Amino acid sequence: MDTARNVDDLIAEAAAAPVDGWGFDWLAGRATEERPPWGYADLVADRMARVDAALDVDTGGGEVLAEVPRPPRLLTATEGWPPNVEVARRTLRRVGATVVAVAPDAPLPFRDDSFDLVVSRHPVRTDWAETARVLRPGGTFLSQQIGPGTMREVSEAILGPLPPPSQRHPEHAVAAARAAGLTVVDLRHATLRAVFHDVGAVVWFLRKVIWTAPGFTVDRYRPQLLALHHRITTEGPFVAHAQRFLIEATNP
Repeated sequence: MDTARNVDDLIAEAAAAPVDGWGFDWLAGRATEERPPWGYADLVADRMARVDAALDVDTGGGEVLAEVPRPPRLLTATEGWPPNVEVARRTLRRVGATVVAVAPDAPLPFRDDSFDLVVSRHPVRTDWAETARVLRPGGTFLSQQIGPGTMREVSEAILGPLPPPSQRHPEHAVAAARAAGLTVVDLRHATLRAVFHDVGAVVWFLRKVIWTAPGFTVDRYRPQLLALHHRITTEGPFVAHAQRFLIEATNP
């Protein structure tokens, strides 16, 4: 086998593959990641069935929201990455959701006390004050978030050794929620095994989840990718660990 040509093909294929939306189907057969034990999509579906108005913040391509079997009467989603907005609008037609494009870090474009339920899967940043503002009294915020040092092994394979993580700690989220006047009623954490079977899977993941290695490009980090390919072909699949936490808070 021409190993050099093979790695070039793997990298080129992954570099050309689309990364719109927030689905990970392209990795099927090439990478796997354990799911959190709490079943976020099921929790969202359960709560959506019991409310009148709900909001999904940072919906991505609308993949999770589209699977809600009994959507509320009023269902709205926001998305800040322009390529995902149209994807989400197409995906969420089936549940009658309105998708609103928002600028990063902008206030939520909704009136006070608009929603019984606000959900968010892997938000870029949770604006706790805005979340509390749009929640009706007695309303709930439910979110699955990225934990500290997630996929650190992938980051260090590309960027080299990194300092201990200082952001995305669950206790920071709890403090911010309480500061916004919310009551935290549930907090769970999970470390999840992720396995990459070829370097192309890593390339595609880095293009998709851009905060894993900020500034990543194939050309810039080609030596690191070749080293990772050699590691996979000689030692077996590359294993990393994702960090996730679930937080649920209510508006008294």
